[in-house]
Amino acid sequence: MAQTKQKKKKRSAALTKAEQNFDGVYLFKMVFYLLLGSMWLKISNGTSTAIPIPVGLIIGIIFTTHEHFQIDRKIEYAVLVVAMLFGFFANYGLYINF
Repeated sequence: MAQTKQKKKKRSAALTKAEQNFDGVYLFKMVFYLLLGSMWLKISNGTSTAIPIPVGLIIGIIFTTHEHFQIDRKIEYAVLVVAMLFGFFANYGLYINF
């Protein structure tokens, strides 16, 4: 009986450590998608008109579709889209003038 309780305690301790690692990886992925999704490439020819291209969204979708752990793909897409809109209105990205 005592051996069964000790085995359960060891298993639960191992699971909580694995869950903590998974939470850290998930948080890192969300921050990565947030930063990546906000990247824009805006090309202008010297006038006031610029062509915005959401390169961060495109690269983020490629990363999301080829990801090994596809747990919450809908949430990752939502984070990418919100970050894309934030990046567009905050004028955050790469500007190329020619």
